[in-house]
Amino acid sequence: MAIITISRGTFSGGQALADCVARKLGYRCLSREELLTNAAKEFGVPEDKLNTALMNKPGFLEGLSLRRIHYIAYVRAALCKEAQKDNLVYHGQAGHLLLKGVPHALRLKIIADIEFRIKSAMERNKFGREEAIEYIKRVDDERNKWVKAVYNVDRNDPTTYDMVINVQHITIESACEMVCRTVDLEFQTTPEKQRVMDDIMMAADIRAQIASSRNIKDDDIEILCQDGVVSILGSVSSLEDADRIREVVRKQPGVKDIVSHLKAPIQTRIRF
Repeated sequence: MAIITISRGTFSGGQALADCVARKLGYRCLSREELLTNAAKEFGVPEDKLNTALMNKPGFLEGLSLRRIHYIAYVRAALCKEAQKDNLVYHGQAGHLLLKGVPHALRLKIIADIEFRIKSAMERNKFGREEAIEYIKRVDDERNKWVKAVYNVDRNDPTTYDMVINVQHITIESACEMVCRTVDLEFQTTPEKQRVMDDIMMAADIRAQIASSRNIKDDDIEILCQDGVVSILGSVSSLEDADRIREVVRKQPGVKDIVSHLKAPIQTRIRF
């Protein structure tokens, strides 16, 4: 089993490469739109809300709101479940960050210069030249700010990827061959890698279940898992919320033990 995530600028050829790689390797190909549909069904939230949370940067006064944190947790859990099923090619926003820590995931970044992208936008969406330029710049700017706000990383930093391919100078077919060869040589799943993936999957699912409870202020909560032992980190606004979180974790399948590092405010009693 292997996972390939493809990030790209608007009209950079990422979808064409994803389709080619999936076809040659016999992998499933999953788009952002399909992922959001799956997450919306599983967690009972509107798909358009998930799309906004995953695509639009937080407003100036909003910051990283609790609702947005919940929506991102749902999408991450849904993507981890898809990655657990079988070999997968995912093309969409921040796949390399949503699957952070997965050892058998090849993280690709597809780039092309602006003229290549303008031409693609004009051909595919029937844009005029100026309309294509404005659209590309607006979407790129929105995605760059979203990644910075949510993950505090530069979306265009090459060190956050395993491979960066310029499809202006390398054909999709050649890029496809490069990716397939790299996956076969470097990114096959071992039992140890699968155990890490199982831990990441469990942590993502538990985090989403905490979010879906909707009665906990959980904006500063992180879940880590190792062989069924769940560590809860962060701070909560009350001891009641800490108890609720532990109860949600306790009910999840496969949990063997809970280690809580939650910080809660000290409550004192005043006697009169």
